[in-house]
Amino acid sequence: MMHPDTEVRFISDEIGYGVVAKKLIPKGTITWVQDELDHIYSPEDVETMSSFAREMLDKYTFRNSKGNFVLCWDISKYVNHSFRSNCLSTAYDFEIAIRDIQKDEELTDDYGYLNVTEEFKAKDEGTSRTTVYPDDLLNFHEDWDRQLKAAFAQVNNVSQPLKVLISAEVQLELKEVLNGKREMQSILNCYYSEK
Repeated sequence: MMHPDTEVRFISDEIGYGVVAKKLIPKGTITWVQDELDHIYSPEDVETMSSFAREMLDKYTFRNSKGNFVLCWDISKYVNHSFRSNCLSTAYDFEIAIRDIQKDEELTDDYGYLNVTEEFKAKDEGTSRTTVYPDDLLNFHEDWDRQLKAAFAQVNNVSQPLKVLISAEVQLELKEVLNGKREMQSILNCYYSEK
């Protein structure tokens, strides 16, 4: 489920629709949680589907660490890619704001950590990266982990309306991480390889 202070808006002809903040979402805010309404399809399930269904799954899903395709039931499926994303996935089945997201700003993910099935050229943002690859997690997880640790330091200082959707087991682990009793799991744990 996407953070309640967001909505879908038309971004541009090139991008289409995206998810935008209706008010300030501070750094450290959990912006999305995978919940029980999200649909999970195995690769075997997808193989039996029509070409239209496979095309829609390719466009609107991400792959988890088990290689399953996750189709979000709400507006989360409209979160667009950016090499300068303001949200990051975690190994805990939620995403977090890695900087303050201003009112009317689009929430974005770097699709490099979403286990894309094929590389693709993305919009030029003036970064050294111009292509998203299936193995980006192997190459950039250390940088993403640094950003996550800085964001995690703010988790207890901001409102967390999505916290109720996080399992008791994960909440307990997070409490230990935030209290310095346990290391944060690396985003690398989200990686899935076909091999």
